[in-house]
Amino acid sequence: MNAYQQKWLQILHNATLAGWQIEPLGEDILITMPHVTDLKVVRDNLPAIIAELALDIDLPHERLRLIVKNGYEEFDYVINP
Repeated sequence: MNAYQQKWLQILHNATLAGWQIEPLGEDILITMPHVTDLKVVRDNLPAIIAELALDIDLPHERLRLIVKNGYEEFDYVINP
C-alpha cells in the first residue's frame, strides 16, 4: 500500500459514511455501499467530491482506482488517470 492510497483510506474513513465499507484492494480502494444506494447519483457527484477532498492531500498524486459497488452494480473511478 502506498502513502497516497493510505491517505485516501484515512480521508474516506474519517468521513464516517454510515453503512459504507472502505478497504484496500491491492493498489486500489474498494467501496461497498448499502444495497439501496443509487450508484448513478454517486457516480454523477463523485468527481466534485473527490476534487474537494483532494485539497487536503499534500502528497505527490498517484493513480488510484476506486471500485464502487452496492451489491447489484459497480463502477470504477480513477483518480489521477
